[in-house]
Amino acid sequence: MQNELDMKKARTPKLRKPNAEDGAAIWQLIRDCKPLDENSLYANLIQADHFRDTCVVAEMDGDIVGWISGHMIPAQDAFFVWQVAVSPKARGLGLGKTMLMELVNRDETEDAKTLKTTITRDNDASWGLFRSFANHVGGDLSDAPHFTKDAHFDGAHDTEHMVTITLPKTCLLYTSDAADEED
Repeated sequence: MQNELDMKKARTPKLRKPNAEDGAAIWQLIRDCKPLDENSLYANLIQADHFRDTCVVAEMDGDIVGWISGHMIPAQDAFFVWQVAVSPKARGLGLGKTMLMELVNRDETEDAKTLKTTITRDNDASWGLFRSFANHVGGDLSDAPHFTKDAHFDGAHDTEHMVTITLPKTCLLYTSDAADEED
């Protein structure tokens, strides 16, 4: 029994705010998580440095195995999640949801009444994560086309749907059991 607990603890990633030195590892994680859109290394460096209070990394065995970039939307009571990446070696631990819970429970996002993100229709993993998160916190999920294929991407990228999840105050209570569920 103790050995099982030790093994589970060893596979529990540690969450923390990123720093500038994490930029290259974050960039590589995103590159390893196809089909995520890749940003420049510099963009990930700026996120880890300038937006560290609304981003999170997960470390396991000294490696960054999870990343969420986000920011508060100016002049709105909304927290926007830009990108979620979970390494194949950390999948199945509920890490995506755990990192989301970490972020919505930070002081820097306390004014957020909604969580927003954009997802293409064919991204089943992201839809599953955000539906599971909405269900977990008791929030309502809605979506609508936002950045469209032709108007915004010149036909080069599928339409991104703006997903909006209400964040009930009670979501602050639901942090510890998120890691026990699937991403």
